[in-house]
Amino acid sequence: MVGSANLNIMIKAARKAGRSLVKDFREVENLQVSMKGPGDFVSRADHAAEKIIRDELTAARPSYGWLGEETGTGEGEDPTRRWIVDPLDGTTNFLHGLPHWAVSIALEHKGQVVAGVVYDAAKDEMFFAEKGEGAWMNDTRLRVSGRNRMIECIFATGVPFGGRPDLPETLKDLARLMPTCAGVRRWGSAALDLAYVAAGRYDGYWERGLNAWDIAAGIVILREAGGFAEPITVGRDLLEDGDIVAGNGAIFGNFAKIIRG
Repeated sequence: MVGSANLNIMIKAARKAGRSLVKDFREVENLQVSMKGPGDFVSRADHAAEKIIRDELTAARPSYGWLGEETGTGEGEDPTRRWIVDPLDGTTNFLHGLPHWAVSIALEHKGQVVAGVVYDAAKDEMFFAEKGEGAWMNDTRLRVSGRNRMIECIFATGVPFGGRPDLPETLKDLARLMPTCAGVRRWGSAALDLAYVAAGRYDGYWERGLNAWDIAAGIVILREAGGFAEPITVGRDLLEDGDIVAGNGAIFGNFAKIIRG
């Protein structure tokens, strides 16, 4: 697929950051790690990757705004466009030597995410999409699964850790969902969870308490693959709210009903 100039800029930045992260991942035991909060570790690799991405994107589009996990918000001369970046989604996996983490870059225009890239550098899988142009993984067109029976479906979620207050709600979700499906996976990267639903590897995904940089790129990839993504509480803004339920079209209604209780 030949994408727009902006998409190609995003892919280039993700690959460059991914190369840096893979190099550090091979030496994960030697990383200098600091505590940012309970259960939320930040490594120098994370900060270095965000700097690479910001330098690349800013050099190409200096007028765009910025929202990054590590560096926060920056206003651009163009108030209608901003990058939304998570340089390392799945930091805990990364620091434990688990090869399931990703670089996530989204472009927002007038409040709508119009392009997204999720790069699994450890497996060299580049998921990407532009609004209206379909979704891809490397050279393969993505499409959500066609499973239409809940009992055959596998779902993904993030189980709250470190005493987070949303754990009881998630345990209630699991109690309602588990008897109806083929299984639930918790792999520790929201960006890849959404990309995997887009690729048909999962049939649905839900999670609470996320940030815009966790899900922005994955949402446009999923929707362009024919999937649905909505806030768990109907009527809220999905990126601002951070509570998401997503799935293929065939089971989304039943799945969302279970999660919404």
